Amino acid sequence: MTGQVRGVQLARLLGQWHALPGRRRSPDYAALAGTVRGLLADGRLPLGVRLPAERELAEALRISRTTVTAAYRQLRETGHLASRRGAGSWTMLPGNHRVASTGLWTPLDDREMLDLGVAALAAPPQLLSAARAATEDLPRYLSGAGYHPTGIVELREAVADTYTARGLPTSADQIMVTSGTQHALDLVLRLALTPGGNVLVESPTYPNALAALAGRRARIATHGLAADAGWEPDLLLGSLRQTRPKLAYLIPEFQNPTGHLMPASLRERVVAAAHAVGTDLIIDESFVDLPMDGTELPPPVATYDRHSRVISIGGMSKPYWGGLRIGWVRASAPQVQRLAAVRVGVDMASPVLDQLVAVHLLADADAIVADRRVQLAVQRDALLGALAHRLPEWRVTVPRGGVTLWAELDGPVSSALARAAEEVGVRLAPGPRFGLDGTLERFLRLPFTLPAADLVEAVGRIAAIRYDLDRAAGQRWREPAVIA
Repeated sequence: MTGQVRGVQLARLLGQWHALPGRRRSPDYAALAGTVRGLLADGRLPLGVRLPAERELAEALRISRTTVTAAYRQLRETGHLASRRGAGSWTMLPGNHRVASTGLWTPLDDREMLDLGVAALAAPPQLLSAARAATEDLPRYLSGAGYHPTGIVELREAVADTYTARGLPTSADQIMVTSGTQHALDLVLRLALTPGGNVLVESPTYPNALAALAGRRARIATHGLAADAGWEPDLLLGSLRQTRPKLAYLIPEFQNPTGHLMPASLRERVVAAAHAVGTDLIIDESFVDLPMDGTELPPPVATYDRHSRVISIGGMSKPYWGGLRIGWVRASAPQVQRLAAVRVGVDMASPVLDQLVAVHLLADADAIVADRRVQLAVQRDALLGALAHRLPEWRVTVPRGGVTLWAELDGPVSSALARAAEEVGVRLAPGPRFGLDGTLERFLRLPFTLPAADLVEAVGRIAAIRYDLDRAAGQRWREPAVIA
């Protein structure tokens, strides 16, 4: 088991679990069980966690214990809960589900869906030629053991050149190649954060970053982003000065999920404030290659760093392909060596062949990324048009880059909408996945990484479900599938 959730904590996660008119006609125990299943499906409630005792949860929700007892019984019947007298009840994986590559749950018989839960593009056509070229380069590496903890020199030089081209002089010694951006974050946390350390993050933020911090048992403080304006400078700097965190994790380029771009003036002030209070900054640059509409990018955050306080992470997943597990860390040369020492106890090194593929893709970066930007702009505009036509009550700030919209809904229905959308073949990532303790129910992340026609079709289905939530005479509950 991974721990225990208290009654008040689960009550916050459950949110308005029986507030929608369509659900009031269902038994409360069925609504409660269905909402717990939804929390399990999208990863907000992990496997192996012990749930509160029936009486404790009933008191936290201010409902009868009979209702909680019936809900727990239904969860046991569907395979989502195991109970043992005297030991309590804990969450489990149903026999007809599996854990997907995202770490979330999906049915074994998962059918074709319009997946708006994954903010990533299919591979570019240039990937095949890059892979063929990489196999031709591979023989010169075969005489060695193949372990390169910091990465092969060709790729480190290529990544360093991308930083230099952005106005941040960088050498290969300052680059460590990792198995994706998430792996880069994990290694940095292993090096820089002791269990229980304080960390400041944006709210909303990237869910897998929250998962990585939870794995380090970090104490998380948040800086709330305005839906239309993003960071409030005085509040962000005040949070740094007041909480004095060991680390701050920020996404300044087309923030995930809001799409905001941090201005240069704030970048400089954040670095200065971090140095003053002894905070190291982890800067996630996953979307830095994807500006649109002629948007000019501010200098990298590390440009303003004079004291090795900024550690930048990035990778190939967003501009190129998620299946190519190549990421990197940019830091001072001594920090890179310390990271390599940490890495040896984790996974030794990234695959040489994948790194060679990355070298060839970066050599053709101008053409590949230019095509991606055009593709994303078309798909973004198609999604915006469909939302304006079918769901005009929703508010969306148009992002100038990245791959996601952050929609403010017409009510706190994000989780309920995600569960209902599964019934019509659309997978969604509800707002609370991007925050803490069940907040952000009025928001939904909508990536525009699918073809335009699929995005328009998905919005049509979502609109029908949204209206049905308020009109429905009853609610049909089933085991929810994954939200990736």
